[in-house]
Amino acid sequence: MKTCMKKAVWMIGCVLMTALLQAQDINFSQFYELPLLRNPGLAGTYDGDLRVTGAFKSQWGSVTTPYVSQALGGEAKFALPHSETDFVSLGLQITNDVAGDSRFGKTQFFPLLAYHKLLDPNNNTFATVGFLVGPVQERFDFSKLTFDDQFVNGAYSSANPTRQTFTGSEFVYFDWSAGVSYSSQAGEGIRYYAGAALFHMSKPRVAFDRNMDVRLNQKLVFNAGLSAATNDYNKIILYADYFTQGAYSQVQGGLMYKHDFIQEGENDGETISLYGGGLLRWNDAFVPVLKFDYYKLGIGLSYDVNLSKLHTASHLRAGPELTLSYRGFLGGNSSSTRQVKCRPQGL
Repeated sequence: MKTCMKKAVWMIGCVLMTALLQAQDINFSQFYELPLLRNPGLAGTYDGDLRVTGAFKSQWGSVTTPYVSQALGGEAKFALPHSETDFVSLGLQITNDVAGDSRFGKTQFFPLLAYHKLLDPNNNTFATVGFLVGPVQERFDFSKLTFDDQFVNGAYSSANPTRQTFTGSEFVYFDWSAGVSYSSQAGEGIRYYAGAALFHMSKPRVAFDRNMDVRLNQKLVFNAGLSAATNDYNKIILYADYFTQGAYSQVQGGLMYKHDFIQEGENDGETISLYGGGLLRWNDAFVPVLKFDYYKLGIGLSYDVNLSKLHTASHLRAGPELTLSYRGFLGGNSSSTRQVKCRPQGL
């Protein structure tokens, strides 16, 4: 009877662990550097033909085993052969997340396809629709877990056997998401965009025990952004997101100030620039940010200052994040520069 009770408790715990860990997706502090995780429809909203971004984040090391998140995303824009204005984006978004003592991990591999339609050449207005679809692997390390029957005479040893069994410690499923965006300009030096996306459209099954029908909640996201030049060398940039997933919702946004020390050519990617600002995840964290652009290369540093109910245990410390990025032009007939003023300008 006691063994049956333990199995029942484990099964309930497994369901709760799956539900809690899947309630919200991975979210980087410098979310604007990984637009495909915000909305597949934000693909292509940068100055250039090619963009590659990597991110590394370590979080909650002051409270427990650090939660480590990594991402690598790449996009390339191509002019359509029989169009003077429209183009497509192809890309790939990879993420890897490892959390807690059980080494609960999730790896995502999502190819991207996006189409950009010119609506108004005078205001450089585009509508974009984008799709992400691909496999996801989830796993945990059984050997890192401890159970009450491994405590003998009040002392724990990993060598002590346990009667707990698992039907599986990893599985793979396919997931897909779609989004749209609208970008335009309002006056000289002002660009803006707005978008919406729906993630996990098929609500895939995510339980480790395949006999359980635990589904990943859909996530609905709304995005907005604006950049406004204050003079020839300075710019203010605003970001905002709202997303809801299951019983959870989140608002995040921020302000960045950009100063160009050197400008060469007519493209945003041909500058030496410094950014400074702050981001806020409501009731969660304040994030000071610094970024440095050296022509085609960029490096961003941020640190989460914890404002949630865990701030007493974390002493306001959540975690650092590093991003590295590259933007450039392909040249030739495939370049989006062929559309002259019809390519989206980076925010």
